[in-house]
Amino acid sequence: MSNEDAVLSALLASSNRVTAADIPALIDEAGRKLGLSGAQVYLADLQQARLTPLMHPAPETPSPNEPNEPIEPNEPNETSKPIGPSEPSEPIQIEGSMAGLAYRTQRTQRSRDDCTAWVPMIDGVERVGVLRVTAPCFEDALMESCAALSGLATLLVMAKSSHDELVVDRTRSRTMTTQAELLWAFVPPRTIGTDDVTSTAILEPAYEAGGDAFDHSLGDGVLHLALLDAMGHDLASGGASAVALGASRATCRAGGTLADIATTIDTTLSEWIPDRLLTAVIARLDIATGQFTWINCGHPPPLLIREGHVVPQAMEFPAYLPLGLGLGQAAAPDEHHIRLQPGDRVLLYSDGVTEARTSDGSLFGEQRLADSVIRSMASGNAPPETLRRLVRNLHEHHRLHDDATIMLVRWHPH
Repeated sequence: MSNEDAVLSALLASSNRVTAADIPALIDEAGRKLGLSGAQVYLADLQQARLTPLMHPAPETPSPNEPNEPIEPNEPNETSKPIGPSEPSEPIQIEGSMAGLAYRTQRTQRSRDDCTAWVPMIDGVERVGVLRVTAPCFEDALMESCAALSGLATLLVMAKSSHDELVVDRTRSRTMTTQAELLWAFVPPRTIGTDDVTSTAILEPAYEAGGDAFDHSLGDGVLHLALLDAMGHDLASGGASAVALGASRATCRAGGTLADIATTIDTTLSEWIPDRLLTAVIARLDIATGQFTWINCGHPPPLLIREGHVVPQAMEFPAYLPLGLGLGQAAAPDEHHIRLQPGDRVLLYSDGVTEARTSDGSLFGEQRLADSVIRSMASGNAPPETLRRLVRNLHEHHRLHDDATIMLVRWHPH
């Protein structure tokens, strides 16, 4: 067994009965055994605006960390001072920092003096944070060890993320409402994918979300999708979306069709939350063939983006009624089909996105939404970064009057 294998195996074994508070010291110790001067975990917050160290804050101690002012991407903005698990650190802004550049591009960034590096932490295709590592210099073998350490650190953090309050605290910047807690407890990771397909979603306002929700999952060569928008913006709205997610998953896992899923949601809502309606797009993508099938229940139609342009009216069909009316024996919603081409994107969104307004009252609108996505993709940004930038722009120049949920699916068969 090589030294790297032995160190990582020992790290994994020692992590079984610890809390998240113990992880920084374990990661730093393992990094030093691999030849580093130090290693420190930084986690992205819920709105992907900053990277926060995984440790209890020590505000009374001056921080040696980098400033948050914008810098040139290739400029070092920190010293090569060794770091350790007890060293206090301040959050780092994702925009305008070398750490943020590693997060945004999902590529390791090294300082000009080659004494500090930022290694992305990625869970599958979901961005989690970055690992800051220092060393006298980084040779290729050591960089490979850093990548392996970052991967294992990601697994350890994600294993604690559902039940360890330190991880929750480090990934939030303020208190969340009850209905938002309910929704975030039900929705899956923001980004999932394989070599052939990527699905990513954003839900805003993250800390006050009330009625929107999204779902995506993979199984049997199929990507399952749902974007939901419950009427209202209170706890009952969050409950309606949570119930709809549960009904959707139960029906899907029992082998139900898209129409079956819609019918189950409709019946469940009308029985248990009778005063709430919900619009939805429910879809499936056959990953092998690119066959995209969907139903639309009172929701804005999806957009098909191909070769840098929206294909006009490609997915515009008459929508079915919203769910929750108790339609009973009414005709099931129609299924629509389209065959995607390699590289195609499908953009789903709630009306809270297009109805966001500027200070002069103008709407964000569908055209501006599509243009923002297309420009970001043309710049080479991956789907998760495309949506992060879009929402950042939305918050900077518009005001949300409702929940805003966006889902971007890219089919890229290898």
